[in-house]
Amino acid sequence: MPLFNPHDLRNLLQSGQRILGLDPGSKTIGVALTDVSLMLASPFIGLKRRKLGENAQELAKIVRAQDVGALVVGLPLSLDGSFGPAARAASDWTQALSEKIGIPAGVWDERLSSSAVNRFLIQDADMTRGRRAEVVDKMAAAYMLQGWLDASRPEAPEFC
Repeated sequence: MPLFNPHDLRNLLQSGQRILGLDPGSKTIGVALTDVSLMLASPFIGLKRRKLGENAQELAKIVRAQDVGALVVGLPLSLDGSFGPAARAASDWTQALSEKIGIPAGVWDERLSSSAVNRFLIQDADMTRGRRAEVVDKMAAAYMLQGWLDASRPEAPEFC
């Protein structure tokens, strides 16, 4: 089962390892990457959603090349915070991906991350619809991963 406590997952990392953030959509998996100090999440790439084994191979290459020690996957909770079918599917996908790649994983609430990123891209970045479509998934992954980083800092309160 994926870990839910961000402090536990952070404590599994070796010094200098990064975290890969994933925002799995129906067509694209947004991918974000932390810096080695685990302070900042940045958009990395968008991967075409394929069968789990194919995506696992692509992600395993990134894990090796970037010295990634853990995955944090967006958990699409219902707006009221309940754990519905989409959250169950994401949790199951996270567990299977973690096992295939061989590194620990956690899930993190990603409610409204795509909405927040789209709002930013429209209002502040003044991006066209086509350009937004190219970047929204990886930026949503970075938005979600930054939330995880902020919550898992050693001085942050623990979540159960």
